[in-house]
Amino acid sequence: MQKTKLYLNRMIKNNLYQILLIFLLFFAILITNFYSINKKNNEDDLINFLNNFYLKKSLNLIVNNLTPKFSYIDFEVEKRDTFEKIIKQLNLPSTERELVVNKLSKFKFVNNLYRGQKISFKINNSKPIKVFEISIEKSKKKTFVFYRKDDSDKFEHKEISKNLDQVIVYKESIIKNSLYASAINKGIEPNIIIEFARIYGFQIDFQRDIWKNDSFQIIYETYLDPDNKVIDTGKILYANLILQGKENDLYIFKTKDGYEHFDPAGKSVKKSLMKTPINGARLSSNFGVRKHPILGYNKMHRGTDFAAPEGTPIMASGDGKIIRSRWCGGGGNCIKIRHNSTYSTVYAHLKSFARGIREGARVKQGQIIGYVGSTGMSTGPHLHYEVIVNGKKVNSQKLKLPSGKILKKKERELFEVNKIKLNVLKSKLISSQ
Repeated sequence: MQKTKLYLNRMIKNNLYQILLIFLLFFAILITNFYSINKKNNEDDLINFLNNFYLKKSLNLIVNNLTPKFSYIDFEVEKRDTFEKIIKQLNLPSTERELVVNKLSKFKFVNNLYRGQKISFKINNSKPIKVFEISIEKSKKKTFVFYRKDDSDKFEHKEISKNLDQVIVYKESIIKNSLYASAINKGIEPNIIIEFARIYGFQIDFQRDIWKNDSFQIIYETYLDPDNKVIDTGKILYANLILQGKENDLYIFKTKDGYEHFDPAGKSVKKSLMKTPINGARLSSNFGVRKHPILGYNKMHRGTDFAAPEGTPIMASGDGKIIRSRWCGGGGNCIKIRHNSTYSTVYAHLKSFARGIREGARVKQGQIIGYVGSTGMSTGPHLHYEVIVNGKKVNSQKLKLPSGKILKKKERELFEVNKIKLNVLKSKLISSQ
């Protein structure tokens, strides 16, 4: 008995380490099992909690309140964008898209968007999703806002005019390389430069008549926002292009037909056709027989070619109706304008047409109708320009065009008063610089 007891004591003592390990293992198993049971219970409690009706209702309310009632989306119109194309980019039901397009398409300016135009949408995210408000920039000075009346399918609109300050600007510069480059360097807005070229384009060939160190003076209107940023420009009030020391003053004056520019003698610079329909171009090929640059043989060239960088704006030589605006084979993209029963003009190899230029549309003299390209049978970017008189193509550079009207009697008296005012304004602006 004693031996057995001693043996057991010795065995326990020798195996104490193993017994301790067994105990720790048993304890770990016990704790793990307890945790697993509680975890299961906790998971069950969590599932029951999440399935609670009131909790679901509360969560839905929170989520709905976190989602904004209105979303705001801004667009800047790109080339070839249409209102319908822009609407399709919105996450709207098809019925809503069709409704908005149909309601707004009756407004002409909505169907004639221009590059860079700003359009903003305010969308009600409440189901069903609807367009609440649309703001369309009609011009730099005006914005049209279309808004939904109540919750109906009817849209009302209002016009908002921007609060702009008119500032009269005087600029002058010596022409170093080109008129355009010199004007840009003086900070003159591009559309003013184009208008300047237009009013002088009746009498001056910008390639041949302007020499280095000639100069110009110009007075024009600008419209500034509250941050003094130029938002828009207005009329050219006075211009003077000094060529080889000879001044060519022009003064704006309002007649019964609208604003025109007149020389100091009261003679309008406006003629039936402009001498050149493009600014800053180089005369690269005259009217007459020449070796065709592609075909390689002598051929009559019944137009005048003006080489210019791709994208250079092209102007309508005179008022008229577009009778062709499409692909013309070797002429590439081309435009033909009928000015009256006597005169027509053709513009060929265009890169693209300007906004609103289509067959049947009417254009004004100096209006941008397209951009220089090299489409069709062409070796480089240029404008092929034709003048047709009584159905016959003639040399545009030698054509004698009817002179503009001369102010008489009462109009002439009013013009002289206006001329004095503009000369006084010019003196004040120069002295203030």
